[in-house]
Amino acid sequence: MVETLVELVRDGDVATVTLNRPAKLNSLTPAMLDQLEACVRALDADTDVRVVILTGCGTKAFCVGADINEWAALQPLDMWRRWVRRGHQVFDQWARLRQPVITAINGHAFGGGLELAIVGDIRIASTQAQFALPEASIATCPGWSGTQRLVRLVGASRAKYLALSGQRLSALDAVASGLVHEVVAAEQVLERAKALALEMANKAPVSLQLTKQLINAAAGEDTDATLEAMAGALAATTQDAGEGIRSFQEKRAPKYQGR
Repeated sequence: MVETLVELVRDGDVATVTLNRPAKLNSLTPAMLDQLEACVRALDADTDVRVVILTGCGTKAFCVGADINEWAALQPLDMWRRWVRRGHQVFDQWARLRQPVITAINGHAFGGGLELAIVGDIRIASTQAQFALPEASIATCPGWSGTQRLVRLVGASRAKYLALSGQRLSALDAVASGLVHEVVAAEQVLERAKALALEMANKAPVSLQLTKQLINAAAGEDTDATLEAMAGALAATTQDAGEGIRSFQEKRAPKYQGR
């Protein structure tokens, strides 16, 4: 049996995805990336889920990044193919998920863990949480959008401070920088995330999803696909679209009216 390292639980309109490797501070492995991808694909296809919560198991860490033992022995091409590129693919799917995502940051978020935290649309952190990009201390670089998505979120200057110094930000400093939206007591992080998720789930789901996509596009996240999807959906509602289908089926020239 495959070990469940990422758990998906649906509760009505809200789904909670939990990194389930607390003994290793929820550090990420290739198997976890695969399971994160399986979860995001299942959620994207689930029309009943309106809001998603992403969190970690335990009280110490949301996620402390990539498990160094998993990638340290990789050859350069395997590092690119199986690790950095793979992580980008999975994290991008999470950032572009049509449902709103609330990241409940129950503890430290370092390296890839910070990069995973910021795929969420709303971030709620424990007072005990700290944030860092420590990659330079082990002679590597942020690999899962710490130099890209994070820059769009907090600006180049703050991203440089984190990535070049390796300094840790407290939860309160993270709020001040725009990295997180709310800070609550450790035991209240998931409770607050669920309460907010339920508030959001009571709103019109399509409106929330479209608004998320529009804001993502404004921030440079999946802009091309968003514009084409919305244009295609609008075009499909026109009378001309119906005429185009009928004319094709009836094997005749269409008569478009511009409506």
